[in-house]
Amino acid sequence: MKKIILLIIICHALVFAAAAQTTIGIPAIKNYTHTDYNASTEVWDVKQDRNGILYFANNDGLLTFDGSYWKIYPLPNKGTIKALAIDPDGKIFVGGQDEIGYFFPDANGILKYHSIKHLMPQKARQFADIWSIVLFKNEVFFRTIECVFEYNNNEIKTFDAPGGWRLLSKAGSQLFAEDKDEGLMFFKDYQWQPCRTQLQTASLHITGVMDYNRDTVLLTTLKQGLFLFTGSTLIKKPTAIDPILQNDLVNCAKKIGDDRYAIGTKARGLIIIDGKGNVVERFSNNEGLQNNNVLGLLLDRDKNLWLGLESGIDFINYNTSVKRIYANKDNQLKSNAVSVFNNKLFIGTSNGLYNVPLDARQNDISNNKGVFTEVENTKGQVWSLREINHNLLVGHEDGALVVDYNRVKQITNREGAWRFLPIPSSHDIIAGTYTGLQLIKNNGNDFTAGAKMEALYESLPTLAKDNDDHVIWASHSYRGVYKIQLSADRRKIIRYTQYTDRNGLPSVMNNHVYFLRGKVLVATEKGVYEYNNRQNKFAPSAFYKPALGNTYIEHLTADSTGNIWFISNQRVGVIDFSKPSSSQPYTVIYFPELAGQTVKGAGYIYPYDKENIFIGSNNGVFHLNYRQYVQSETKLNVLLTTVKAIAEKDSLIFGGYFMKDNDVAGVQGKKQIVTLSNHWNSFHFEYSSTLFAQKSNEEFSYKLEGFDSEWSKWSVKTEKDYTNLPYGRYTFSVRVRNNLGNASTPVSYTFVVDPAWYQTTWAYLFYLLLVVFAIYLAMKEQRKRFDLHQQKHEEEQRRLSYLHSLELDRNEKEIMALKNNNLESELNYKNKELATITMHLVERGRILLNIREELVAAIKKVNMPDLTHEFRNVFKLVTDTEKKDDDWNHFAIYFDQVHNNFLSIMKTRFPGLSPTDLKLCAYLRLNLTSKEIAQLMNISLKGVEISRYRVRKKLGLATEVNLYDFLIDITK
Repeated sequence: MKKIILLIIICHALVFAAAAQTTIGIPAIKNYTHTDYNASTEVWDVKQDRNGILYFANNDGLLTFDGSYWKIYPLPNKGTIKALAIDPDGKIFVGGQDEIGYFFPDANGILKYHSIKHLMPQKARQFADIWSIVLFKNEVFFRTIECVFEYNNNEIKTFDAPGGWRLLSKAGSQLFAEDKDEGLMFFKDYQWQPCRTQLQTASLHITGVMDYNRDTVLLTTLKQGLFLFTGSTLIKKPTAIDPILQNDLVNCAKKIGDDRYAIGTKARGLIIIDGKGNVVERFSNNEGLQNNNVLGLLLDRDKNLWLGLESGIDFINYNTSVKRIYANKDNQLKSNAVSVFNNKLFIGTSNGLYNVPLDARQNDISNNKGVFTEVENTKGQVWSLREINHNLLVGHEDGALVVDYNRVKQITNREGAWRFLPIPSSHDIIAGTYTGLQLIKNNGNDFTAGAKMEALYESLPTLAKDNDDHVIWASHSYRGVYKIQLSADRRKIIRYTQYTDRNGLPSVMNNHVYFLRGKVLVATEKGVYEYNNRQNKFAPSAFYKPALGNTYIEHLTADSTGNIWFISNQRVGVIDFSKPSSSQPYTVIYFPELAGQTVKGAGYIYPYDKENIFIGSNNGVFHLNYRQYVQSETKLNVLLTTVKAIAEKDSLIFGGYFMKDNDVAGVQGKKQIVTLSNHWNSFHFEYSSTLFAQKSNEEFSYKLEGFDSEWSKWSVKTEKDYTNLPYGRYTFSVRVRNNLGNASTPVSYTFVVDPAWYQTTWAYLFYLLLVVFAIYLAMKEQRKRFDLHQQKHEEEQRRLSYLHSLELDRNEKEIMALKNNNLESELNYKNKELATITMHLVERGRILLNIREELVAAIKKVNMPDLTHEFRNVFKLVTDTEKKDDDWNHFAIYFDQVHNNFLSIMKTRFPGLSPTDLKLCAYLRLNLTSKEIAQLMNISLKGVEISRYRVRKKLGLATEVNLYDFLIDITK
């Protein structure tokens, strides 16, 4: 009997295990801890508004998240919020102990709390926690344990429960509640009426009501599983998770799709089932949840799941094209080999080969259900998987293996095998091993180890085959690339050529050789290099360089349609030739979700088809549904969440909600355009996108019209500051784009900075008035000056007239004086002329004297005494001339007349001057040369210098004073 019971239990467990199998692909889960959102750990409920902003019921108040920034809005009494509801107008209804109301943006888009507690009857204003808030028709219902409040048209009604309200939920067109004593009830004709069923519902403790089919609803209970309810019929619905539901508590439940129901449990996490009760997916600690106590859940508008947990918030990227597959969930191993073979998915890990059966009806392999099993005798590192001749070969650290159902057969065991390369013209296979190349023979059924090619003793992890059947290309991680010529029977290496940095490669390190699109390519540390057969060397590929540049390329492979998949600096991407761009026949698409997830230095991509791209990682394998990824219709949106004016203290001028006619709108209303004084001329903008599943893909660009001339460069930054803006009208616009190049419609916010008082229109008008007044004063002053000038002119005319009459009286006298002056001038002129002539006479006398002296000298020289007698008449004439010394006296008189009494002044001021000194001064005054003076004074040139020195001394002149200048200035 015990054996039979044990067998029944085992069978039941096996049936449950088979029925409870989940999909092998697990979407990404993002954990938000209380340190991320800076509030209490427990999150009770989750809602989303029309703009995509998320709201969480938290012990510290209302918690909001816009994709980048968390904000907390406490209740006035700091009470706990455990339920939320958002009506079509954008009011966010909340409640706490002794507090009930809603949050709604004010005119500046800043969320404010509005209490409606004053509308309640006085006796009902003391109550415990609000556990549920439901919108039904035009009314809002709040549930506490003791009472249900109905809010409608600024009026609140109360409904007490005999035993205590345990549920409030809407399904279909009905509003349900559950009373501990009365059981399930529905709201009809403005009152709660019990649901009449053959089963007592009070003992079930219903925790959730969901739409199921037409008039049928699906009920979840706290401990007794699921029930279907229609009309008055209530029946138990068996499911694959009944054992779980009978041993755990159900906190919440929600329909999340046409045939999908999410159930949040107390200790088993989140379970998703279909309409038949089969498990579709399960999320718990093992899949990445922070904890298994799910208090609230939400399917957001992008079909992704948000979980409010006992400790934190989790985001499940449920509607995703990227999932992770673990071959062994209990030991998440590095997985770098994948193959779909014989309707199974094989994954090679760092410790064995695993497989799972596939359902041919599932195009997306990640949606298959099943459990991976380990292939026997594959413990150890699996390097590669390759289907050749309808067999799956395994490159293993123990050698080459071939899969035989759920086990493997050993082909080689001398050393580890990296990869395999089939020879198209035969059944032969070349294996790259730890110590070179080895031939593997295949007769159609069995594989046998062939000859070891001894000529090249190198570890060759990468192999490639070009169009020549007897040439193999291989690469070594530290020694470059090898071109290997094989013999006709492929048993020997005839010769090989090693290509290094001396043959065009940028380095001997980290090179991986491939044969793609008819070209021998090498992925290097500096881009893709291509083999030039004519020059027998490698050079940068002209085709791949525009697409991939000079970055480190870790892996290259082509899919069945010719697209090139690559890993560059641990970034996964594809060169998609089905999407030509404006400048190239392709588009390069990167997948930020996979950045940094590949095995460094040993990247791996297996593009089975467009819906199944596998990427190796250190923890399992990533699955990418590329068709779904590029066809995603998720609408890009961007939110401007905060605008602050910055001065000594920041001032929030916009809180993230556009308002129009007291309703939340999508664009800024005219009444929201704020005008700020010139003092507030620096601003801080925060923006975000509610594409929570694409946070790694999004980039933002902004522009401040009125200041910026063009859009900024795309950046992941979610904030921008502008400082010291001049006065004027500004519009800040921001937009978002994803990695596929799709961009959102910009969102804009307009504001005005007033000019300073001295820059206002009134100031400029005042300046204009000042200018006009100044011009008026200037004109008035000018008129006054003109009148005064005219008066002076008239007085001057009268004076001139009087003077003119006087002038006429004395003109005759002046004419006589002028005549006298003319006579005197003529006399002076003649005296000056006479003085000049006298000077000539004196000079002539001196000449005659010189003539006499010359004659006397000549007579003495010839020694003829008779000649003296002969020249006596000549000597007599000369003597007569010398006796006329009074010529000098006449000269002195006339000289004084000509030169303003020069000699008289000199005699008066310097009485010590001799007549000879006066003559010298007169001659110097006439600016005669020393030679001329020597002739006039009948002395030598040296005598002239001596006389000049003597005169300077008598005049008392300093050395630096010029004698001529002194004589000129004496009569000024």
